[in-house]
Amino acid sequence: MDISVVVPLLNERESLPELTSRIAKVMAGEGLSYEILLIDDGSSDGSWECIQSLSQTDPCVHGIRFRRNYGKSAALFCGFERAQGDIVVTMDADLQDAPEEIPEMRRMIIEEGYDLVSGWKRHRKDNALTKNLPSKLYNATARRITGIKLHDMNCGLKAYRSEVVKSIEVYGEMHRYIPYLAKNAGFTRIGEKEVHHEKRKYGKSKFGMERFINGFLDLQSLWFLSTFGKKPMHFFGYSGLLMFLVGFVMTIWIIVAKLVHQAQGIKFRAVTDQPLFYLALLAVVLGVMLFLAGLVGEMIARSAPERNHYNIKEEI
Repeated sequence: MDISVVVPLLNERESLPELTSRIAKVMAGEGLSYEILLIDDGSSDGSWECIQSLSQTDPCVHGIRFRRNYGKSAALFCGFERAQGDIVVTMDADLQDAPEEIPEMRRMIIEEGYDLVSGWKRHRKDNALTKNLPSKLYNATARRITGIKLHDMNCGLKAYRSEVVKSIEVYGEMHRYIPYLAKNAGFTRIGEKEVHHEKRKYGKSKFGMERFINGFLDLQSLWFLSTFGKKPMHFFGYSGLLMFLVGFVMTIWIIVAKLVHQAQGIKFRAVTDQPLFYLALLAVVLGVMLFLAGLVGEMIARSAPERNHYNIKEEI
């Protein structure tokens, strides 16, 4: 099969007939074999009944229905598991992503050798204050931390080689950082294509302003796990040693200063009367705790079943 189109959705009943029709028209025009995987993430507006109807008239349309709303990452994970196409395309169900972009993204993967091609909604049709500006700040932060030079990392329209989506695990709200997950899995040829962005035709957005705060926290978690996930001692151990040494040096300095003043007959304060002494003790205690946290983290990491899981590109 040439292409699998994975579409996570929540209450998008009005959009589905037009979306599947446009995808089918594009695929027929290119002469490509395809499947459309519609992942119903707990809709309550009759989206599942619409999917059932579409699947009866078009054998290329398949549906998965969750018992409740689990989130976009869960929907993508299940879609990636079941996708059978050589190229896997993800897009939103709200008709803001244009299916007509798919052939060119596929060409970039096949002919230019990209592992992943991400859409770039350069001219967004969203509210400038609530969507455009926060999105620019979010993407600037993501580029800085991940080192991936994408203008729009969170764009729903992306195309992947099949082995990319089979090699990564999307969970929580990590759908925003699939390019970073792919990079950490060894798929470093990541391209970008400017895509047409349309206004929402039906319904309203399911994401609020809190997604930017959650997205930043998820990015920090992902960066930490990808950097220190299999070697937690490198973070907690170094931090603990540094904190312990700072506290230890401060303690010695306070005691030596007190002894020198005492020997010279200079008036001095008792060690336990100095606030700096308690800060030094706090630093020592925190240093020991961080070091022990590193040891515990190492024991957990070494007993994890995926500790020796590596992506092998080819073998002779």
